[in-house]
Amino acid sequence: MRPGDPKAVEQLFNAVAPSYDQLNDVLSMGLHRIWKRQLLVWLTPSGGEKWLDLCCGTGDLALSIARKVRPGGTVLGLDAAAEPLVVAKQRAASEPWLDLEWQQADAINTSLPSQSFDGVVMAYGLRNLVDPFLGLQEVRRLLRPGARAGVLDFNRTAAGTMADRFQKFYLRQLVVPVAAKAGFRDQYAYLEASLKKFPEGVAQERLAMDAGFSEACHRPMVAGQMGALLLKA
Repeated sequence: MRPGDPKAVEQLFNAVAPSYDQLNDVLSMGLHRIWKRQLLVWLTPSGGEKWLDLCCGTGDLALSIARKVRPGGTVLGLDAAAEPLVVAKQRAASEPWLDLEWQQADAINTSLPSQSFDGVVMAYGLRNLVDPFLGLQEVRRLLRPGARAGVLDFNRTAAGTMADRFQKFYLRQLVVPVAAKAGFRDQYAYLEASLKKFPEGVAQERLAMDAGFSEACHRPMVAGQMGALLLKA
């Protein structure tokens, strides 16, 4: 599939939704939960705040934030694909006391009111948008003045480095074979292709500043394999 193709990305996540959480746990050895937890440590969601999880998938990050913004806080999980939202709603049903809503919409054109959120997160979604800059512009539009945002994703490694060699080994020898056993070879083979067009950390910072953020800092994680783009409106 062609990286950034909205319909293809939507079809991909609709297809993998029932197995997505289990595959994430296997492929990251459960570490994706720690990376998301670290993102929230940096962003510090707190009681009474209103947060948005863009490209929320099956909802694990939205659920984590909803637990932190109690009492009085709310979280909206938004995704372009319908099937991941079905799973997210099922997961949220076990914690009915959390103030959570779910919506199917395009992360680049959410149609949500401007300056309506105290915080926005996007985990493993910016790389899949047709234009990451437009995605960052939409995040900026949705944030109140001084509000913060965090984008977690794979880091684009420098060609020929040890990190780059490890990333290729990890994707080709672990991710794709494991996904293939679950029937999702093509869906996960796409991951390496998507990274080739994804801006590296410094370029992400520049894009964010051009999109109107007052502060932008990209923090490498997991020996450069992942990265967190931390933003202030």
